[in-house]
Amino acid sequence: MTASSAWDRFCENVRTAAVAGAAEQFERLNWNSEQIERAQSDGLRALLLYAAEHSPFHQRRLTGIDLTTIDPTHLSALPVMTKTDMMDHLDDVFTDRRLCRSDVEAALGATGAQGVTILDDYVALASGGCSGRRGLFVFDQSAMTAYGAALGRSPFTTPASDVPSELRMAMVAAPSAVHATGFFAALTATGDWPIRYELVPATLPLSQIVKRLNTLQPPTLGGYASILEQLAHEALAGRLRIAPAQVTASSETLLPEIRSLITEAFGVPVLNFFACTEGLAGKTAKDDDVFTLNTDMCIVELVDADNRPVPPGVASDKVLITNLTNLIQPLIRYELNDVFVRQPDAPAHGHLRARVRGRSDEIMRYTDAEVHPIVIRSMMVKSPDVIDYQVHQTESGIDVFAVTTDNLDVDDLTVQLRRALADAGLDGAHVAVKRVDGLERQAASGKLRRFVPIAR
Repeated sequence: MTASSAWDRFCENVRTAAVAGAAEQFERLNWNSEQIERAQSDGLRALLLYAAEHSPFHQRRLTGIDLTTIDPTHLSALPVMTKTDMMDHLDDVFTDRRLCRSDVEAALGATGAQGVTILDDYVALASGGCSGRRGLFVFDQSAMTAYGAALGRSPFTTPASDVPSELRMAMVAAPSAVHATGFFAALTATGDWPIRYELVPATLPLSQIVKRLNTLQPPTLGGYASILEQLAHEALAGRLRIAPAQVTASSETLLPEIRSLITEAFGVPVLNFFACTEGLAGKTAKDDDVFTLNTDMCIVELVDADNRPVPPGVASDKVLITNLTNLIQPLIRYELNDVFVRQPDAPAHGHLRARVRGRSDEIMRYTDAEVHPIVIRSMMVKSPDVIDYQVHQTESGIDVFAVTTDNLDVDDLTVQLRRALADAGLDGAHVAVKRVDGLERQAASGKLRRFVPIAR
Protein backbone atom coordinates (compact mmCIF):
# COMPACT_ATOMS: atom_id res chain seq x y z
CA MET A 1 0.00 0.00 0.00
CA THR A 2 1.37 3.42 -0.91
CA ALA A 3 1.90 6.06 1.79
CA SER A 4 -0.85 8.22 0.30
CA SER A 5 -3.41 5.41 0.09
CA ALA A 6 -2.59 4.29 3.65
CA TRP A 7 -3.19 7.83 4.88
CA ASP A 8 -6.45 8.10 2.93
CA ARG A 9 -7.66 4.79 4.36
CA PHE A 10 -6.75 5.85 7.89
CA CYS A 11 -8.69 9.11 7.50
CA GLU A 12 -11.73 7.38 6.06
CA ASN A 13 -11.80 4.74 8.80
CA VAL A 14 -11.59 7.39 11.51
CA ARG A 15 -14.31 9.44 9.80
CA THR A 16 -16.61 6.41 9.54
CA ALA A 17 -16.09 5.53 13.20
CA ALA A 18 -16.56 9.15 14.29
CA VAL A 19 -19.87 9.51 12.47
CA ALA A 20 -21.12 6.15 13.75
CA GLY A 21 -20.22 7.06 17.33
CA ALA A 22 -21.48 10.65 17.33
CA ALA A 23 -24.74 9.83 19.14
CA GLU A 24 -22.93 8.00 21.92
CA GLN A 25 -20.45 10.85 22.30
CA PHE A 26 -23.31 13.27 22.74
CA GLU A 27 -24.80 11.03 25.45
CA ARG A 28 -21.44 10.89 27.24
CA LEU A 29 -21.48 14.66 27.67
CA ASN A 30 -24.29 14.30 30.18
CA TRP A 31 -23.15 11.15 31.96
CA ASN A 32 -23.52 11.29 35.73
CA SER A 33 -20.71 10.37 38.13
CA GLU A 34 -21.87 6.74 38.44
CA GLN A 35 -21.78 6.23 34.67
CA ILE A 36 -18.33 7.81 34.44
CA GLU A 37 -16.96 5.73 37.32
CA ARG A 38 -18.31 2.57 35.68
CA ALA A 39 -16.63 3.46 32.40
CA GLN A 40 -13.40 4.24 34.25
CA SER A 41 -13.48 0.92 36.12
CA ASP A 42 -14.11 -1.12 32.99
CA GLY A 43 -11.59 0.83 30.94
CA LEU A 44 -8.90 0.75 33.61
CA ARG A 45 -9.14 -3.01 34.09
CA ALA A 46 -8.90 -3.62 30.35
CA LEU A 47 -6.00 -1.17 30.00
CA LEU A 48 -3.96 -2.61 32.86
CA LEU A 49 -4.38 -6.21 31.79
CA TYR A 50 -3.57 -5.42 28.16
CA ALA A 51 -0.54 -3.30 29.07
CA ALA A 52 0.83 -5.94 31.45
CA GLU A 53 0.51 -8.62 28.77
CA HIS A 54 1.75 -6.76 25.69
CA SER A 55 4.08 -3.96 26.87
CA PRO A 56 7.45 -5.04 28.35
CA PHE A 57 7.74 -1.62 30.01
CA HIS A 58 4.47 -1.96 31.87
CA GLN A 59 4.96 -5.65 32.50
CA ARG A 60 8.07 -4.84 34.54
CA ARG A 61 6.35 -2.04 36.45
CA LEU A 62 3.08 -3.85 37.16
CA THR A 63 4.50 -7.20 38.25
CA GLY A 64 3.25 -8.22 41.68
CA ILE A 65 0.19 -5.94 41.63
CA ASP A 66 -3.29 -7.47 41.57
CA LEU A 67 -4.58 -5.49 38.61
CA THR A 68 -8.13 -6.78 38.91
CA THR A 69 -8.62 -4.98 42.25
CA ILE A 70 -7.37 -1.51 41.27
CA ASP A 71 -10.03 1.14 41.85
CA PRO A 72 -9.97 4.21 39.55
CA THR A 73 -10.41 6.43 42.60
CA HIS A 74 -7.37 4.93 44.36
CA LEU A 75 -4.45 4.42 41.99
CA SER A 76 -1.59 4.86 44.47
CA ALA A 77 -0.58 1.19 44.13
CA LEU A 78 0.45 1.91 40.53
CA PRO A 79 3.78 3.60 39.73
CA VAL A 80 3.88 7.12 38.28
CA MET A 81 5.04 7.40 34.66
CA THR A 82 7.04 10.44 33.50
CA LYS A 83 7.81 11.63 29.99
CA THR A 84 11.45 10.74 30.61
CA ASP A 85 10.44 7.20 31.60
CA MET A 86 8.38 6.89 28.45
CA MET A 87 10.89 8.33 26.01
CA ASP A 88 13.84 6.39 27.47
CA HIS A 89 11.97 3.09 26.95
CA LEU A 90 9.61 3.96 24.11
CA ASP A 91 10.02 0.72 22.13
CA ASP A 92 9.09 -1.27 25.22
CA VAL A 93 6.07 0.94 25.97
CA PHE A 94 4.38 0.03 22.68
CA THR A 95 2.05 -2.96 22.82
CA ASP A 96 2.42 -3.74 19.12
CA ARG A 97 5.92 -5.21 19.16
CA ARG A 98 6.46 -4.22 15.51
CA LEU A 99 6.46 -0.54 16.48
CA CYS A 100 9.79 1.12 17.15
CA ARG A 101 10.96 4.64 17.79
CA SER A 102 13.05 4.82 14.61
CA ASP A 103 9.94 4.25 12.46
CA VAL A 104 8.00 6.85 14.46
CA GLU A 105 10.81 9.37 14.03
CA ALA A 106 10.98 8.63 10.31
CA ALA A 107 7.25 9.19 9.91
CA LEU A 108 7.34 12.47 11.84
CA GLY A 109 10.36 13.61 9.87
CA ALA A 110 8.43 13.03 6.64
CA THR A 111 5.27 14.74 7.92
CA GLY A 112 4.28 18.07 6.48
CA ALA A 113 0.76 19.37 5.97
CA GLN A 114 -0.46 15.76 5.62
CA GLY A 115 0.01 12.92 8.07
CA VAL A 116 2.22 9.89 7.43
CA THR A 117 1.14 6.44 8.58
CA ILE A 118 3.34 3.88 10.34
CA LEU A 119 2.91 0.22 9.35
CA ASP A 120 -0.19 1.46 7.45
CA ASP A 121 -2.26 1.37 10.66
CA TYR A 122 -0.81 4.01 12.98
CA VAL A 123 -0.06 7.72 13.08
CA ALA A 124 2.12 9.73 15.44
CA LEU A 125 2.04 13.18 16.99
CA ALA A 126 4.85 15.01 18.75
CA SER A 127 4.65 17.38 21.67
CA GLY A 128 7.16 19.30 23.72
CA GLY A 129 6.57 22.98 22.99
CA CYS A 130 6.18 23.94 26.63
CA SER A 131 8.08 21.25 28.52
CA GLY A 132 10.96 21.19 26.05
CA ARG A 133 11.49 17.41 26.21
CA ARG A 134 9.91 15.88 23.14
CA GLY A 135 7.16 13.38 23.58
CA LEU A 136 6.14 10.97 20.82
CA PHE A 137 2.61 9.56 20.83
CA VAL A 138 1.29 6.84 18.54
CA PHE A 139 -2.41 6.28 17.82
CA ASP A 140 -4.30 3.56 16.05
CA GLN A 141 -7.61 4.35 14.38
CA SER A 142 -9.65 3.64 17.51
CA ALA A 143 -7.49 5.83 19.76
CA MET A 144 -7.48 8.66 17.23
CA THR A 145 -11.26 8.48 16.89
CA ALA A 146 -11.63 8.83 20.65
CA TYR A 147 -9.12 11.69 20.80
CA GLY A 148 -10.86 13.49 17.96
CA ALA A 149 -14.21 13.07 19.70
CA ALA A 150 -12.78 14.64 22.85
CA LEU A 151 -11.38 17.59 20.91
CA GLY A 152 -14.63 18.11 19.01
CA ARG A 153 -16.98 18.13 21.97
CA SER A 154 -19.15 21.15 22.52
CA PRO A 155 -19.16 22.88 25.90
CA PHE A 156 -21.59 21.19 28.24
CA THR A 157 -23.72 24.28 28.80
CA THR A 158 -24.02 25.23 25.14
CA PRO A 159 -27.64 24.84 23.97
CA ALA A 160 -28.06 23.08 20.65
CA SER A 161 -29.65 26.25 19.27
CA ASP A 162 -26.37 28.11 19.81
CA VAL A 163 -24.26 25.72 17.76
CA PRO A 164 -23.46 27.16 14.30
CA SER A 165 -25.25 25.29 11.53
CA GLU A 166 -22.00 25.02 9.57
CA LEU A 167 -19.37 23.44 11.81
CA ARG A 168 -16.37 24.77 9.94
CA MET A 169 -13.57 26.30 11.99
CA ALA A 170 -10.59 28.30 10.82
CA MET A 171 -7.80 27.25 13.16
CA VAL A 172 -4.85 29.63 13.45
CA ALA A 173 -2.32 27.26 14.93
CA ALA A 174 0.52 24.82 14.21
CA PRO A 175 1.39 24.47 10.51
CA SER A 176 2.38 20.81 10.51
CA ALA A 177 0.49 17.58 11.08
CA VAL A 178 3.04 16.58 13.72
CA HIS A 179 0.93 18.77 16.05
CA ALA A 180 -2.67 17.94 16.93
CA THR A 181 -4.13 21.12 15.41
CA GLY A 182 -2.35 20.60 12.10
CA PHE A 183 -3.16 16.90 12.16
CA PHE A 184 -6.91 17.36 12.52
CA ALA A 185 -6.92 19.94 9.75
CA ALA A 186 -5.31 17.32 7.51
CA LEU A 187 -7.59 14.55 8.80
CA THR A 188 -10.77 16.47 7.97
CA ALA A 189 -9.54 17.90 4.67
CA THR A 190 -11.51 15.36 2.63
CA GLY A 191 -14.68 13.37 3.17
CA ASP A 192 -18.00 14.21 4.74
CA TRP A 193 -16.95 15.29 8.24
CA PRO A 194 -19.45 16.81 10.70
CA ILE A 195 -16.79 19.39 11.56
CA ARG A 196 -13.94 20.58 9.39
CA TYR A 197 -10.82 22.40 10.53
CA GLU A 198 -9.30 24.77 8.01
CA LEU A 199 -5.72 25.46 9.01
CA VAL A 200 -4.27 28.95 8.83
CA PRO A 201 -0.65 28.58 9.95
CA ALA A 202 0.23 30.77 12.92
CA THR A 203 3.74 30.87 11.49
CA LEU A 204 2.63 33.23 8.71
CA PRO A 205 3.09 36.98 8.98
CA LEU A 206 0.05 38.60 10.57
CA SER A 207 -0.94 40.37 7.35
CA GLN A 208 -1.13 37.03 5.52
CA ILE A 209 -3.18 35.45 8.30
CA VAL A 210 -5.64 38.33 8.03
CA LYS A 211 -5.79 37.98 4.25
CA ARG A 212 -6.53 34.25 4.46
CA LEU A 213 -9.24 34.69 7.06
CA ASN A 214 -10.89 37.44 5.01
CA THR A 215 -10.98 34.99 2.10
CA LEU A 216 -12.24 32.02 4.15
CA GLN A 217 -14.93 33.94 6.05
CA PRO A 218 -15.06 31.13 8.64
CA PRO A 219 -18.28 30.52 10.60
CA THR A 220 -16.13 29.82 13.69
CA LEU A 221 -12.62 30.89 14.63
CA GLY A 222 -10.06 29.19 16.84
CA GLY A 223 -6.43 29.71 17.70
CA TYR A 224 -3.80 30.48 20.28
CA ALA A 225 -4.86 33.17 22.73
CA SER A 226 -1.96 35.41 21.75
CA ILE A 227 -2.86 35.15 18.06
CA LEU A 228 -6.53 35.88 18.76
CA GLU A 229 -5.43 38.97 20.65
CA GLN A 230 -3.59 40.18 17.56
CA LEU A 231 -6.55 39.36 15.33
CA ALA A 232 -8.87 41.27 17.65
CA HIS A 233 -6.75 44.38 17.16
CA GLU A 234 -6.85 43.79 13.38
CA ALA A 235 -10.64 43.50 13.50
CA LEU A 236 -11.03 46.68 15.54
CA ALA A 237 -8.77 48.47 13.05
CA GLY A 238 -10.99 47.31 10.17
CA ARG A 239 -8.38 45.16 8.45
CA LEU A 240 -9.84 41.81 9.52
CA ARG A 241 -13.42 41.61 8.26
CA ILE A 242 -15.00 38.36 9.48
CA ALA A 243 -18.07 37.63 11.60
CA PRO A 244 -17.58 34.30 13.38
CA ALA A 245 -20.48 32.99 15.44
CA GLN A 246 -18.03 31.55 17.94
CA VAL A 247 -14.41 32.13 18.96
CA THR A 248 -12.37 29.50 20.80
CA ALA A 249 -8.98 30.13 22.39
CA SER A 250 -6.55 27.29 22.99
CA SER A 251 -3.06 26.25 24.09
CA GLU A 252 -2.22 29.39 26.08
CA THR A 253 -3.57 31.15 29.14
CA LEU A 254 -6.57 33.29 28.23
CA LEU A 255 -6.26 36.35 30.42
CA PRO A 256 -9.46 38.29 31.30
CA GLU A 257 -8.31 41.38 29.44
CA ILE A 258 -7.61 39.34 26.28
CA ARG A 259 -11.03 37.68 26.53
CA SER A 260 -12.69 41.09 26.81
CA LEU A 261 -10.76 42.41 23.82
CA ILE A 262 -11.76 39.43 21.64
CA THR A 263 -15.40 39.78 22.68
CA GLU A 264 -15.33 43.49 21.84
CA ALA A 265 -13.75 42.87 18.44
CA PHE A 266 -16.02 40.06 17.23
CA GLY A 267 -19.18 40.67 19.25
CA VAL A 268 -19.46 37.06 20.46
CA PRO A 269 -18.59 35.29 23.70
CA VAL A 270 -15.26 33.47 23.87
CA LEU A 271 -14.76 29.80 24.77
CA ASN A 272 -11.52 28.40 26.11
CA PHE A 273 -10.06 25.02 25.21
CA PHE A 274 -7.49 22.79 26.91
CA ALA A 275 -5.96 19.73 25.29
CA CYS A 276 -2.78 17.72 25.50
CA THR A 277 -1.48 15.13 23.08
CA GLU A 278 -1.61 12.59 25.90
CA GLY A 279 -5.42 12.53 25.54
CA LEU A 280 -6.87 14.90 28.14
CA ALA A 281 -9.17 17.59 26.77
CA GLY A 282 -11.73 20.07 28.04
CA LYS A 283 -13.67 23.20 27.18
CA THR A 284 -15.25 26.02 29.10
CA ALA A 285 -18.71 27.45 28.65
CA LYS A 286 -19.00 30.88 27.10
CA ASP A 287 -17.13 33.56 29.04
CA ASP A 288 -16.23 31.08 31.77
CA ASP A 289 -12.83 29.91 33.03
CA VAL A 290 -13.80 26.47 34.36
CA PHE A 291 -12.95 23.54 32.09
CA THR A 292 -15.10 20.43 31.88
CA LEU A 293 -12.76 17.52 31.16
CA ASN A 294 -13.24 14.21 29.33
CA THR A 295 -12.99 12.04 32.43
CA ASP A 296 -15.03 9.32 30.76
CA MET A 297 -11.88 8.77 28.65
CA CYS A 298 -9.13 9.75 31.07
CA ILE A 299 -8.73 9.23 34.80
CA VAL A 300 -7.35 12.47 36.23
CA GLU A 301 -5.52 12.82 39.55
CA LEU A 302 -4.75 16.25 40.99
CA VAL A 303 -1.68 15.77 43.18
CA ASP A 304 1.04 17.62 45.06
CA ALA A 305 4.79 17.35 44.43
CA ASP A 306 4.85 13.97 46.23
CA ASN A 307 1.93 12.57 44.19
CA ARG A 308 -0.52 12.88 47.07
CA PRO A 309 -4.10 13.96 46.23
CA VAL A 310 -4.97 17.60 46.84
CA PRO A 311 -8.46 18.59 48.01
CA PRO A 312 -10.96 20.58 45.88
CA GLY A 313 -10.11 24.26 45.71
CA VAL A 314 -6.38 23.67 46.28
CA ALA A 315 -3.96 24.09 43.37
CA SER A 316 -2.18 20.91 42.36
CA ASP A 317 1.54 20.81 41.64
CA LYS A 318 0.91 18.48 38.73
CA VAL A 319 -1.68 16.16 37.21
CA LEU A 320 -1.51 12.42 36.64
CA ILE A 321 -3.59 11.06 33.78
CA THR A 322 -4.47 7.53 32.75
CA ASN A 323 -5.67 7.41 29.15
CA LEU A 324 -8.30 4.68 28.84
CA THR A 325 -8.63 4.82 25.04
CA ASN A 326 -5.08 4.24 23.75
CA LEU A 327 -4.02 0.60 24.13
CA ILE A 328 -1.13 0.95 21.67
CA GLN A 329 0.91 3.28 23.88
CA PRO A 330 -0.51 2.91 27.40
CA LEU A 331 -0.20 6.02 29.56
CA ILE A 332 -0.81 4.98 33.17
CA ARG A 333 -0.54 7.67 35.86
CA TYR A 334 1.36 9.78 33.34
CA GLU A 335 2.72 13.02 34.78
CA LEU A 336 1.68 16.40 33.34
CA ASN A 337 3.23 19.54 34.76
CA ASP A 338 -0.01 21.52 34.70
CA VAL A 339 -1.65 23.23 37.65
CA PHE A 340 -5.32 22.34 38.13
CA VAL A 341 -7.75 23.56 40.78
CA ARG A 342 -10.79 21.33 41.16
CA GLN A 343 -14.13 23.14 41.15
CA PRO A 344 -17.53 22.05 42.50
CA ASP A 345 -19.29 19.35 40.51
CA ALA A 346 -22.01 20.38 38.08
CA PRO A 347 -25.58 19.19 38.65
CA ALA A 348 -25.99 18.34 34.96
CA HIS A 349 -23.12 15.83 34.65
CA GLY A 350 -20.36 14.05 36.56
CA HIS A 351 -17.27 15.11 34.62
CA LEU A 352 -14.37 16.72 36.46
CA ARG A 353 -14.43 20.51 36.43
CA ALA A 354 -11.24 22.48 37.03
CA ARG A 355 -9.52 25.77 36.51
CA VAL A 356 -6.26 25.35 34.64
CA ARG A 357 -3.29 27.57 35.18
CA GLY A 358 -1.52 27.29 31.87
CA ARG A 359 1.53 28.84 30.31
CA SER A 360 1.91 31.73 27.91
CA ASP A 361 4.99 32.23 25.78
CA GLU A 362 5.39 35.81 24.69
CA ILE A 363 5.32 36.76 21.03
CA MET A 364 8.72 38.04 19.93
CA ARG A 365 8.34 41.50 18.46
CA TYR A 366 10.87 42.92 16.03
CA THR A 367 10.89 46.18 14.09
CA ASP A 368 9.40 44.63 10.96
CA ALA A 369 7.77 41.41 12.21
CA GLU A 370 6.07 39.63 15.08
CA VAL A 371 7.00 35.98 15.54
CA HIS A 372 4.89 33.53 17.52
CA PRO A 373 6.87 30.85 19.44
CA ILE A 374 5.17 28.11 17.38
CA VAL A 375 7.49 29.13 14.51
CA ILE A 376 10.46 27.87 16.52
CA ARG A 377 8.65 25.04 18.32
CA SER A 378 7.59 23.48 15.03
CA MET A 379 11.23 23.11 14.04
CA MET A 380 12.53 21.98 17.43
CA VAL A 381 9.91 19.31 18.03
CA LYS A 382 10.72 17.59 14.73
CA SER A 383 14.37 17.08 15.65
CA PRO A 384 14.97 13.84 17.60
CA ASP A 385 18.44 15.09 18.57
CA VAL A 386 17.18 18.11 20.57
CA ILE A 387 16.57 17.00 24.16
CA ASP A 388 15.77 20.40 25.69
CA TYR A 389 16.14 24.02 24.69
CA GLN A 390 15.66 27.68 25.54
CA VAL A 391 15.26 30.54 23.07
CA HIS A 392 16.55 34.07 23.73
CA GLN A 393 15.37 36.84 21.46
CA THR A 394 18.08 39.12 20.06
CA GLU A 395 17.68 42.43 18.24
CA SER A 396 17.66 40.69 14.87
CA GLY A 397 16.82 37.07 15.61
CA ILE A 398 17.35 34.36 18.21
CA ASP A 399 19.98 32.55 20.24
CA VAL A 400 19.02 28.95 20.92
CA PHE A 401 20.62 27.12 23.83
CA ALA A 402 20.09 23.39 23.29
CA VAL A 403 20.80 20.20 25.17
CA THR A 404 21.37 17.73 22.35
CA THR A 405 22.65 14.33 21.36
CA ASP A 406 25.99 14.08 19.62
CA ASN A 407 24.17 13.51 16.34
CA LEU A 408 22.60 16.95 16.01
CA ASP A 409 23.56 18.77 12.84
CA VAL A 410 23.80 22.29 14.25
CA ASP A 411 24.29 23.90 10.85
CA ASP A 412 21.20 22.19 9.39
CA LEU A 413 19.02 23.18 12.37
CA THR A 414 20.30 26.75 12.05
CA VAL A 415 19.31 26.85 8.39
CA GLN A 416 15.86 25.43 9.17
CA LEU A 417 15.25 27.99 11.92
CA ARG A 418 16.42 30.87 9.73
CA ARG A 419 14.10 29.69 6.94
CA ALA A 420 11.17 29.40 9.37
CA LEU A 421 11.76 32.91 10.67
CA ALA A 422 11.92 34.23 7.10
CA ASP A 423 8.59 32.53 6.30
CA ALA A 424 7.16 34.30 9.37
CA GLY A 425 8.29 37.66 8.00
CA LEU A 426 11.71 38.08 9.64
CA ASP A 427 14.08 38.13 6.69
CA GLY A 428 17.82 37.78 7.21
CA ALA A 429 17.40 36.75 10.83
CA HIS A 430 20.35 36.13 13.10
CA VAL A 431 20.19 32.52 14.34
CA ALA A 432 22.76 30.95 16.63
CA VAL A 433 22.34 27.42 17.98
CA LYS A 434 24.60 26.74 20.95
CA ARG A 435 25.05 23.35 22.59
CA VAL A 436 24.86 23.38 26.38
CA ASP A 437 25.02 20.69 29.06
CA GLY A 438 21.98 21.99 30.92
CA LEU A 439 19.49 24.86 31.19
CA GLU A 440 19.00 27.12 34.17
CA ARG A 441 15.55 26.83 35.73
CA GLN A 442 13.72 29.21 38.01
CA ALA A 443 14.89 28.69 41.58
CA ALA A 444 11.46 28.88 43.19
CA SER A 445 9.41 26.73 40.82
CA GLY A 446 11.98 24.63 39.01
CA LYS A 447 10.28 25.59 35.76
CA LEU A 448 12.08 26.71 32.65
CA ARG A 449 11.16 29.87 30.79
CA ARG A 450 11.15 28.50 27.26
CA PHE A 451 11.15 31.81 25.34
CA VAL A 452 12.93 34.88 26.71
CA PRO A 453 12.06 38.10 24.86
CA ILE A 454 14.18 41.22 24.86
CA ALA A 455 13.36 43.52 27.77
CA ARG A 456 12.10 46.77 26.26
